[in-house]
Amino acid sequence: MEYRIDKQSMLDVMEQWNNFLKRKIHLIACGGTAMTLLNVKPSTKDIDFMVPKPSEHDYLLKVLKQIGYEQTTQSGWKRQGDSFIFDLFRGNRIHTTELLESPLDEGNHKKLKEYSHLYIGILNEYDLIASKLMRGTGVDFDDCLMLVRSDRTIDIERLKRHYAELVSYDISQNRVAAHIDRFIELLGEEKTS
Repeated sequence: MEYRIDKQSMLDVMEQWNNFLKRKIHLIACGGTAMTLLNVKPSTKDIDFMVPKPSEHDYLLKVLKQIGYEQTTQSGWKRQGDSFIFDLFRGNRIHTTELLESPLDEGNHKKLKEYSHLYIGILNEYDLIASKLMRGTGVDFDDCLMLVRSDRTIDIERLKRHYAELVSYDISQNRVAAHIDRFIELLGEEKTS
């Protein structure tokens, strides 16, 4: 059985975390998590959050350890008996992709919810699409198409420029540079069918 988590279940966990926090933590949803919180996808199997401020990341991990979470992957945390791993990326990085600017800078995220200590934002569409295209799996391409369909305000020329700049700093530049061309091709096919 493949487990998936929906928006409300995710927010319920975030509210529980908030109850244990004594200081402010900023979480920025990325990947499928962002798409679920934006109501583009009904659920996600991966829970991905950026914690842009390193001191907040360190504090959050300390609290999570105290309430029974254990590290299961490089960035993944899970509590025994839970079905989900929370990937908590430190700084401006999502997996191996480093964003050009902090997601906390103005215009780089949308506020979703704020509890007494926990702030939840959603990564802007350009970084969200670019970071998914950098990975370049079939699911990532499908997600990006879904996101563009759901938000007609995305400027494709701006996305191409943003992606080109982001890729220029990546160690796999030659391999991932073509992903934007494939995505544009898929967008064109979608419009003609």
